[in-house]
Amino acid sequence: MDGEKKMVVVENFVEYHLFLVSEEPSDPEQRKQILKQYIERILATFAPFLAPYIWQNQPFNLRYKSKKGNTPAHIGGITYFGDNIEDEWFIVYLIQEITKQFPELAARIEDNDGEFLLIEAADFLPKWLNPENSSNRVFFYHGKLCIIPLRQTDEKRNHSATNIDLTQALALLSAHSDKFLAADSVSKAVRRRLEGYPDKIKDSLHRAHCFVPAGIAAVLRERPHLISAAIQAFYLRDPIDLKACRVFHNFPSETRVLTLVTFTKCLYAQLMQQKFQPDRRSGYTLPAISHPQYKAHELGMKLAHGFEILCSKCPRPSSDSKRCPLQSPLWTGFLNTLKKNDYFKGEMEGSALYCELLKKAEIYFQQSVLRPESSVTESPGEQVLCLLNTLSINIEEMKRNEGNLPPDEDDSWLNISPETLEQILQEAAGPMESVPASAISEQKYDLSEVTESMKAFISKVSSHEGAEVPWELPETPITFDLDSFKRALQKILGSSPEELDSDDLDSEEDFELLDSDEDEGIPPTSEALGSLRSYMDVMDQELAQTNIGKSFTTKTKRQSAEAGTSTTDQVNPEEDLSTEEPCFAPVDVDLNLVTNLLESYSSQAGLAGPASNLLQSMGVHLPDNTDHNTPADTILH
Repeated sequence: MDGEKKMVVVENFVEYHLFLVSEEPSDPEQRKQILKQYIERILATFAPFLAPYIWQNQPFNLRYKSKKGNTPAHIGGITYFGDNIEDEWFIVYLIQEITKQFPELAARIEDNDGEFLLIEAADFLPKWLNPENSSNRVFFYHGKLCIIPLRQTDEKRNHSATNIDLTQALALLSAHSDKFLAADSVSKAVRRRLEGYPDKIKDSLHRAHCFVPAGIAAVLRERPHLISAAIQAFYLRDPIDLKACRVFHNFPSETRVLTLVTFTKCLYAQLMQQKFQPDRRSGYTLPAISHPQYKAHELGMKLAHGFEILCSKCPRPSSDSKRCPLQSPLWTGFLNTLKKNDYFKGEMEGSALYCELLKKAEIYFQQSVLRPESSVTESPGEQVLCLLNTLSINIEEMKRNEGNLPPDEDDSWLNISPETLEQILQEAAGPMESVPASAISEQKYDLSEVTESMKAFISKVSSHEGAEVPWELPETPITFDLDSFKRALQKILGSSPEELDSDDLDSEEDFELLDSDEDEGIPPTSEALGSLRSYMDVMDQELAQTNIGKSFTTKTKRQSAEAGTSTTDQVNPEEDLSTEEPCFAPVDVDLNLVTNLLESYSSQAGLAGPASNLLQSMGVHLPDNTDHNTPADTILH
């Protein structure tokens, strides 16, 4: 059991709840029996999808949950899906289909991130919806996504303080479900992730040749889902686990045969990317890399280590400890429900296909029906050891079947080309309207919008929730109380504002004094004011010896560039540095802002970056830079 716990990635789980929308029946015991019948009906209805499915960690499961606080009695479950995110979205598809097949049920689903369906559609959510008030508002009902809005009286209040009771939400959903349908943009964002199911299940599998011990081949033929536990055991191995692999007691190397193993693409990728050299004492040796079956030998060696680690954590069961969970009334009722739902597809009892489907149903029953209700469960290692004791393994027959195996499936999907990556990113971002290239080239971009948007952003007063990016320029101009500003200057400097020049307010200390009321009425002395000016003069002389000033474009330089001359060509830098009174030409703030933004945008090479994100958030969309030599001042004109 310790090995199984270690394989579960605690932070990756999905939790789902199914509620009876109707309040009937009111008797708790009768309602409990009805909910348990729903479990049997749901699992039997979706058995064709669930029985052959290979889960990364834990399967989809349902069990009865009694009333607790404001949460009514319902059915639900939790699945730890580990690294395979497709398991989570397959469960979302199942929950949606369950509410479609059983319209009297409403479902909620969330994961370790919370309302992940809202996260998926974050770009299209209404403004009032936030993490603080989204609890008990998002449901699947009648196969459709529903979001219960705020009451009209609550819209005027603080949205973060508005919550809804689960019982109240179910009552509203039952009475006004048509009014609570999520917006088309939100529903499409979720449907885009569910597109392709259930056929997508087959596309998530990968079959490959592996040289494995005959015992593993027999176990996987009987229980294909145990491949997950074995790969996870190898993937999460530690030095203590590898001690059991010095000598293979359960899967010796001399019994290896070639067989076809079914993986999920996630499991196959995890196994392939692991670099591992077996212990020399284990007996597992690999051929040269150039050998045509090197990959089959390597995959089989890794699988053997995974299964051996699983079994090393469990005591070998005795011959008289066989359990028969299928000899129970629960299995009999489940089997009858499968037959009613045409699970066996009209096959005659005893036929090869009937036996294959029956075997999958038995495994599925033990995983999803029997196990959640049982306090004692078998670990994967115990299941493997039990199968080794009960299965008849014919190595000679397996060797004869090696020539009849289907070919290896192509695994080129492991290597993603830049074009394929771009296509995946575009599909994830959703459909975008196509714009002709000619229209892009002819489109005029007024870069003055950049400076205006930036000024509006800086002058925007933020709230306690942070800075708000202005999508539109403010309609009302910013007000400035000149009289109050003059009075503040008189209190601090003790002189009339007309006697001050711009250099008197250049230091950070001056601006701090403007906001201070502690020394009101005490003007600074002339000595203090003189020392401040001398300090500023010294700082100006120091900066004049550097190239900081040359990094900014001044209005003088811009006028010279417009006239066709360059100030840098006419003025010697050394002569300029030796001048005692350098020319402090005013800086062209707008031009410097646009130049720096364009340089940052161009360096992104079409990818996401700080410049494009900032501009797009302010409603400014720039085209791709096709002329990298175009100066910013030319573009401005």
